[in-house]
Amino acid sequence: MSKLLDRIDSLQSGLNKLVKQHQALRREHKVLLQENEKLKLERSKFLGRLEDIDSRYSALKAANAMLGSKTFKKETKLKINSLIREIDLCIAHIAD
Repeated sequence: MSKLLDRIDSLQSGLNKLVKQHQALRREHKVLLQENEKLKLERSKFLGRLEDIDSRYSALKAANAMLGSKTFKKETKLKINSLIREIDLCIAHIAD
């Protein structure tokens, strides 16, 4: 009988340890989820800033080309041609 009680005590202590580990893991999981959300927001903010910087860079390249910089002239001409095509397409849609 004492062996049975020892086994029950052993199982109970093992179960208590597992419950404590489970609770600790749940708390850690909750903290990690919060950190993940924080990082997602931060990433989103940085992506927005990156897009803003990228558009500013494109504007600066176009301005340099207009000022006579030969480096960006070809890109600017291609962009202007693309915009002209878009405008022509819009005019064609309006004319229909």
